[in-house]
Amino acid sequence: MAATLSVVLLAGLAGPVRAEPGGCLKYGAVGAVGGHVAHHGVLGAVSGCAAGMYVRHEYRKEARAKAALYDQEHPGTKGTYEQKATAYDVEHSTAPGQMTPKTDAPAAPAAGNPNGNASF
Repeated sequence: MAATLSVVLLAGLAGPVRAEPGGCLKYGAVGAVGGHVAHHGVLGAVSGCAAGMYVRHEYRKEARAKAALYDQEHPGTKGTYEQKATAYDVEHSTAPGQMTPKTDAPAAPAAGNPNGNASF
């Protein structure tokens, strides 16, 4: 009974899990493996950590920019910048890493040829 209670308490204290790219640990571990192959494990870990910190910084900077755009469109909205950035992504059909929506529209056919077939 006590073990079950402690597991439930620890799960509740863990807090929400956020999906952010990169980070020092993830990129540092990959850099250490790559550095180990080249016989420079510590150098690989340090450079991987620096790269991970940069990627996470860029992700958060973009999220803050999207949150500012969302605030301009919806003044007085409450929430964290992450929540607002997610709402902006949903509303504008964007994804993390891009500020403009994808346009998968096919090219318009040539004038005078409504089928788009080449005429010989």
